[in-house]
Amino acid sequence: MSEKIIEIGDINPQILYGAGNRVMNHLIKKFPATKIVARGRKIKISGEDQNVRELHSKILDLMEYVRRYGHASEDTIDQLFDSPLMPDTPSDENHKDVIVYGNNGLVVKARTANQRILVNLYDDHDMIFAIGPAGSGKTYTAIALAVRALKNREVRRIILTRPAVEAGEKLGFLPGDMKEKLDPYLRPLYDALNDMIPPHKLSQFMEDGVVQIAPLAYMRGRTLDNAFVILDEAQNTTREQLKMFLTRMGRSAKFIINGDITQIDLPRKNDSGLMSTVKLLEKIKGVGVVMFDNSDIVRHPLVGKIVAAFEKESKTQIEE
Repeated sequence: MSEKIIEIGDINPQILYGAGNRVMNHLIKKFPATKIVARGRKIKISGEDQNVRELHSKILDLMEYVRRYGHASEDTIDQLFDSPLMPDTPSDENHKDVIVYGNNGLVVKARTANQRILVNLYDDHDMIFAIGPAGSGKTYTAIALAVRALKNREVRRIILTRPAVEAGEKLGFLPGDMKEKLDPYLRPLYDALNDMIPPHKLSQFMEDGVVQIAPLAYMRGRTLDNAFVILDEAQNTTREQLKMFLTRMGRSAKFIINGDITQIDLPRKNDSGLMSTVKLLEKIKGVGVVMFDNSDIVRHPLVGKIVAAFEKESKTQIEE
């Protein structure tokens, strides 16, 4: 007789055990002669040595599956026993573009040529500028890279920031305290994180400061070490603000700066310092630049047509 205790760590027990313990109960049926007790974040198994070793291996496989895919079912258990491979393991061809596995089986991958360029630049560049139109996946891809870096322990924290610049509305007239006023500006960042990190874990990360979301003004005076930092909506920053932000870069840090120069919301569009900063820094070793275009737009097909129509109108007005 032998006994093993398995710590499930940061895995959500509700996902691992299943609703009403259905997943764990299905596993128990496979080992009727072995005792399994799953409580909280510990699984205790006891029985004959061979059964305990095999069950221990299967539970570790199940845990790895949940880490990668964010879900499990009774079918998952059946596949664990029917195949020596991880259930639903993607082929190398399908796997190569995957950045991170999100919640509820979501697979986040580079879906366009320029998204792949952004992912590839990450390996050799600590600072990347990603410039392009709305819907091209700049922010989503950057956040996926950040979540992957955190999971792989390449960084200790993720910091997401954007300028609180009104897009046709006045911040002061919004109800609530400062956080409530700013949350609508940061909502796209929350949405992306909610796709990729389980809700309970994201809440804990935010409480512990592992994931931080704040307006750009809050970056002043900080040194950002061991962090993956993303500046979103960078077209709404002045050159001085960008200089302030970029010089926050500390040791073992990764910076991605996203912007869309067609959506400048500053009172004077010429005050945007994004493109002048890109031109100033693009030849520095360690700084990468990727220019997204309409072919990268991965929202509804109409979005690409809408962007193209506005661009055509802008060109016509300039020519006139």
